[in-house]
Amino acid sequence: MGIKGLKQVIADRAPAALRTVEMKHLVGRKIAIDASTSLYQFLVAVRSDGQNLTTSDGNTTSHLIGLLYRTVNMIETGLKPVYVFDGKPPTMKGGELEKRREKRSKAEESLKAAEEEGNADEVLKQMKRLSKVTPEINEQAKRLLKLMGVPYVTAPCEAEAECAALAKAGKVWAAASQDMDTLLFGAPVLLRNLTVPAARKLPIEEIHLDEVLKGLDFAQEQLIDMGILLGCDYCDSVRGVGPKSGYEYVRDHKKIEEIVKLEKVSKGVPEEWPFEQARELFAQAEVSDCLSEFVWEKPDTEGMVQFLVNEMEFNEQRVRSAAAKLEKAAGKGQQVRIDSFFKITATRAQPKKAAAANGKDAAAGSKRKGAAASASSKKSRK
Repeated sequence: MGIKGLKQVIADRAPAALRTVEMKHLVGRKIAIDASTSLYQFLVAVRSDGQNLTTSDGNTTSHLIGLLYRTVNMIETGLKPVYVFDGKPPTMKGGELEKRREKRSKAEESLKAAEEEGNADEVLKQMKRLSKVTPEINEQAKRLLKLMGVPYVTAPCEAEAECAALAKAGKVWAAASQDMDTLLFGAPVLLRNLTVPAARKLPIEEIHLDEVLKGLDFAQEQLIDMGILLGCDYCDSVRGVGPKSGYEYVRDHKKIEEIVKLEKVSKGVPEEWPFEQARELFAQAEVSDCLSEFVWEKPDTEGMVQFLVNEMEFNEQRVRSAAAKLEKAAGKGQQVRIDSFFKITATRAQPKKAAAANGKDAAAGSKRKGAAASASSKKSRK
């Protein structure tokens, strides 16, 4: 679900933290990618006539098509992706999962009604809502990544938390996810839209946590409290608290314990609101020891053909072409960013008048040096 309204607060209060970049600007970067959100994007976007692409016997292939071509595109550009899959959900997420089941049931009812009415747009809308990343889809994605030579890990619990932990440990540079709660887990850099299919033409968003905290004048604990107030996967939002007021409450009162004492806030607090447990899950997330070293290997071309062509009915020429691109990229070795060798410092442009004055001084100095050199030359000839 993420944190509703958090991006708006950042854009309004800490704009320096948010920038858009092109993929080519991420050359040489190791990036931990939330696999579940990526696979869901592929399921929703890679479709034909509103339907997921499938094999002749009905096996869905949309997620594999998206994963293959988007990953090849990243590696060709010079990125080093590591996919992170969800482990077991935390106990507190049970309520959120139940809500999702209820929404799914309603979507199924709405889909049936739309089909009976012949409303094509509504049918497509509800079918997207019913898209779901199943255990089978995850296993197929892992199999493909292994054949491609791309590393992946399964998190002990939440993938976003593991991505953040890998970035904090220096194993990767950034965490890539659509969920803004990745910042609450402490990811130093969050990339959004990295795995969005290229056809959607959404810019990659790069959000820097240190700039977020600086712009909001928050500590990490306060960012977590604001996220909880706005609503997260672990507990509902407080009724009547939006992005603007949520920020102001935390800015003025620092902690949820003080904020809920306010009369206009207390009446909107849900009957069951385990904010303390939610706070602990963000601050002390269950993650791995982050000691693994990631290796990007050459692809198993024949293995890719066996899986994608013989089993999933992909076009063989396209699969071999994708494998060739991966092998070529692997042969180049890891590209190193220039900023890994030295620190680039910003230089401030001189005002035009100062620059002009400096130009005149330089010209005058040049004339003086020229005259002195001429006199010296004449003297030596004598």
